[in-house]
Amino acid sequence: MSLVRPGASHTLRRWREVLVAGGLGALGLWWALTGFGLMVWIGWALLLVALALGLAGLQRLRFRRGAGGPGVVMVDEGLIAYFGPHAGGTAALSEITALALDPGGGPHWVLSQPGQPELRIPLDAEGADALFDAFAALPGLRTGQMLARMRQPGPARETLWQRAARPISRLTLH
Repeated sequence: MSLVRPGASHTLRRWREVLVAGGLGALGLWWALTGFGLMVWIGWALLLVALALGLAGLQRLRFRRGAGGPGVVMVDEGLIAYFGPHAGGTAALSEITALALDPGGGPHWVLSQPGQPELRIPLDAEGADALFDAFAALPGLRTGQMLARMRQPGPARETLWQRAARPISRLTLH
């Protein structure tokens, strides 16, 4: 039995990173303003760290769409796995060539990789919030643009990121 209502508990879980950053920031500010010597500098440093954590927490908060959608997503050491009720699959983060957002039939991510069928993951699948860190690791992906497209998807499929063409190395003999 919990003393916290389920709705309040859900809201606190969604905002957990921002709340922790706020607490760290308050502690850092208190140390910076009331401390002396080295503690003042530690307070200012803690305040800067809390600010960075708070901004990252806000981005993750904007990425979370809730749960209850079809399927389960797991991200483990660069491997994205989706287990859906009708389809599923895996995609290695290092092999993904394109990331798209498709609003048709309920918004979902579309991950493309060579020689494999596209992996389609609903935005509200269980565990889909773990995709934020995986997608942020893609070189050149603008997370701000991704979050804006999630909030207001276009009418058709939109490619958010595409891997630059890898140069083909050829061995030549002279």
